[in-house]
Amino acid sequence: MSNSISELKKTFDPNVYGLKNVNVLQNLSQEELQKITVENNMGVETENGTLVVNTGKFTGRSPQDRFIVKDEYTEEKVWWGKTNKPISPENFDRLKAEVVDYLSGKTIYIKDAFVCADPRYRVYVRTITEYPWSSYFAGNMFIGLSETEKEEFTEDWLVLCAPGFEAQNPKEYGLRQGNFSILNFTKKIALIGGSAYTGEIKKGIFSSLNLILPIEQNVLPMHCSANLGKNGDTAIFFGLSGTGKTTLSADPDRRLIGDDEHGWTEDNTIFNFEGGCYAKVIDLTPESEPEIYNAIKPGALLENIVFKPGSREVDFENDSITQNTRVSYPISHIENIAEGSLGKNPKNIFFLTCDAFGVLPPVSKLTPGQAAYHFISGYTAKVAGTEAGISEPVPSFSACFGEPFMPLHPTYYAEMLSRKMLEAGVNVWLINTGWSGGSYGEGKRIKLSYTRKMISAILEGELDHVNFEQHPIFGLFVPVAIPGIPEEILDPINVWSSSRAYISKSISLAHYFHINFEKFASQASQHIIEGGPLIDQHHHLEEHF
Repeated sequence: MSNSISELKKTFDPNVYGLKNVNVLQNLSQEELQKITVENNMGVETENGTLVVNTGKFTGRSPQDRFIVKDEYTEEKVWWGKTNKPISPENFDRLKAEVVDYLSGKTIYIKDAFVCADPRYRVYVRTITEYPWSSYFAGNMFIGLSETEKEEFTEDWLVLCAPGFEAQNPKEYGLRQGNFSILNFTKKIALIGGSAYTGEIKKGIFSSLNLILPIEQNVLPMHCSANLGKNGDTAIFFGLSGTGKTTLSADPDRRLIGDDEHGWTEDNTIFNFEGGCYAKVIDLTPESEPEIYNAIKPGALLENIVFKPGSREVDFENDSITQNTRVSYPISHIENIAEGSLGKNPKNIFFLTCDAFGVLPPVSKLTPGQAAYHFISGYTAKVAGTEAGISEPVPSFSACFGEPFMPLHPTYYAEMLSRKMLEAGVNVWLINTGWSGGSYGEGKRIKLSYTRKMISAILEGELDHVNFEQHPIFGLFVPVAIPGIPEEILDPINVWSSSRAYISKSISLAHYFHINFEKFASQASQHIIEGGPLIDQHHHLEEHF
């Protein structure tokens, strides 16, 4: 390998970490890591040479096994509860000591990199992993260093990842079971054990930034994609899985800043946290997602996919291992990238929702209070199941469109968003990419071509001078006309066969919003609370339609 012992001593001393008798392989190239993975039967290659691994028992994150060390730094800052579960400093120290003991005597893989593309907020991350392909993933998702930076490297955060280790008596440590993902903000360590799912590495660091940046740097962290127009305007896309975030932000006429995690600074710079993309590939086709499909080549890492029989060709439709098949790849695999993964001048924010109830307008404009309310809500709706006869949608809410990764109370992020909106003069839009004319099973999915036209019209300023009408149930402001879009679909009641059925279903969804918001209301300001559905004004609804 390219790393000599003398080179290693400059940057990595195992004794600093308590590691004994380890064989250290530091900052290997992706090609070297791929070769080791394949030679040790830990992965295989596709027909075009892309590395494929199986993450074993865990093919997704385990949110019930995510913990934050509760100490003097975090006690009053973190929103403790179902999402952010506490663990004591003493139990963390005991677990870390066991993980270090487990890794001692083994070959370990070190990857030094940083996160946050804006140099002012750069955070240096050292990842110590048990598996070579975990190091490969870190090399894709974090941002690479120059050779000089590698020699002078000192980490701000440490990721210690031991998928083969499980706590033998989890209850003694305050754990649910043997696997865990723990953040220690005082010691700046992300400790991962018992799970080989690589997303734990990425989301551990992302979650840490979601506390550090707003508290210490006044930067709003966002679980979103972002792109940059020819005139230098930035657009931001929030949305849960299945709402079209990746599809709609990948615009051939605009440069991609990043597809998942960004910061918004005091001087209105938007910067990517990452150096790569981590995309779902279930049912992937070159027609549906050409950018992702073409990025699957040497340098990418496929997870939990299945080959077509007798070949090394990926069967993207096969979900026999998991629905959550994934690929990670460096952002350089995408052609149309914004220079430095930076953007300025944010002008439009899009909240994407796939409303399977079929009642939200396909496009509507939000006031600052409404934007904060819908940001906190993080709504989409999923189809209940694929079995015959099951067609009733299920509402899904994830605060700030990324609740599992948000250590602070959602209202903290929402108030920051409102302030930045007002300061920058940003417009916020709610885009329904789901159903219209009826709920799932009755109505039809809104055409992707229509959604693209609506977003293009907004980005081109075509809605700056059109009239808007307020929706009497949700309070949203709906444009009365958009060039190239049939006017009747803009107000969804027009395309339902029964206006009474539409009103009934709308009120039902509005109630879901209110019920979900109850857990945030005590810490929400009045202008946010007033941004919700106008449910209390519905005693004469028919007069408004």
